Amino acid sequence: MARPLRLEFAGALYHITSRGDRREDIYEDDADRADFLAVLGEVCDQHNWVCHAYCLMSSHYHLLVETPEGNLSQGMRQLNGVYTQHFNRRHRRAGHVFQGRYKAILVDKNDYLLELARYIVLNPVRAQMVRSAKDWPWSSYRATAGQARAPEWLHTEWLLAAFGRRKGKAMDAYRRFVAEGRNQPSPWQGLRNQVYLGDERFVERMQRRIDGEKVLSEIPMTQRRPQAKTLAYYERKAGSRDEAIVSAYASGGYTLKEIGEYFDLHYSRVSRILSRAKGKT
Repeated sequence: MARPLRLEFAGALYHITSRGDRREDIYEDDADRADFLAVLGEVCDQHNWVCHAYCLMSSHYHLLVETPEGNLSQGMRQLNGVYTQHFNRRHRRAGHVFQGRYKAILVDKNDYLLELARYIVLNPVRAQMVRSAKDWPWSSYRATAGQARAPEWLHTEWLLAAFGRRKGKAMDAYRRFVAEGRNQPSPWQGLRNQVYLGDERFVERMQRRIDGEKVLSEIPMTQRRPQAKTLAYYERKAGSRDEAIVSAYASGGYTLKEIGEYFDLHYSRVSRILSRAKGKT
């Protein structure tokens, strides 16, 4: 069977899963899970991703991600690639952590975002790892339900707005919505052509994006970032090396590794410099 086509465009919403090589665990402990979330946060920041929901299991993860800049594959290379480097270095291993190609389902935001957000955070309950979604600390449920502080890269507003105008009441309604989902049918009954979750009209619209003349990676002017300058430019203009690193990363044009290679630093050192700068703002 041919592999499903990757369809990328500005504003696309995806359900993403990636499994461990040979179905082995991709997290050995909570430190690994925390490390993965830190990398995910960097990817969301650098690639302008909007993460609506997530859940880290043992051998795989689930993400519900919107890409305002149509750059799913770029972000995924960084997410799985950088985490693999961290995992192998920490556990003194080599080789693959993830099993081949990640799976990305293109989702009709209007009809399926809520259902998928609920499905994702209920994964540990369905797997009988915990009794309730609130008992699993490695998903977006607690942050969305107001039971934990949300990381800056997690966007809960769109989900909560569907349940009410006042945040407290919306969180209460969200908690009820998730609790009621345990006995609901799987949203995957609406999956079409291996890559679309939506009705026939949604599939037709997506097919027209493939068949038409429009460039799929085109970004609306209101969402387009200025083109990044050269790293030498940021070094020249900045008052210090660290300021140059912060400016280069903020441009969205360079990975941590590329910045590190230019300034002769390990990418983990670059990450620490960015974290310090973020803490000062």
